[in-house]
Amino acid sequence: MSGASKSPHDPVQLAQRMAAGEAFGILFREGMTLVESAAAYLDGPGRDEAKKLSRSAALAYATESMRLTTRLMQIASWLLLQRAVNEGELTSEQARTEKTKVKLSSYDAPHEETLSALPFRLRALIDQSRYLHERVVRLDALLYEKNAKTADDTGNPVERQIGLLKAAFGDR
Repeated sequence: MSGASKSPHDPVQLAQRMAAGEAFGILFREGMTLVESAAAYLDGPGRDEAKKLSRSAALAYATESMRLTTRLMQIASWLLLQRAVNEGELTSEQARTEKTKVKLSSYDAPHEETLSALPFRLRALIDQSRYLHERVVRLDALLYEKNAKTADDTGNPVERQIGLLKAAFGDR
């Protein structure tokens, strides 16, 4: 940090704390573990399960496993980029520039009929990745959205903090 002192009246920078604290470490480990689990499944038991599917289910399996892999690679890239910021390897501005290469594309859920044709383990991985993706997208918005308001933009810093908490933890 720079030598500037913070006033006790300055709002807490919740997003930065979340992205650099223990919560981020948990999110990072969860993300990397999910990437490893998905890769192990898709390269092993998933291949065997896919061979047993009907032609249309096998096509759905191929499509959804590709979407899963893409989503997980986007998440992993974002997590690695944020870890580089946390470790001082990149500044927030450098990360913002690099982040343009890491697209956290929106998630379009497959039809229920498609999901029901897939093996249970693939469906579970898809669900886990969706939940993780939502959390990363929320944190990304808090950290990097150009249109995100700062505490100075609102009349009430407490309302701003409540808004950040709602965005970070969703409506769960």
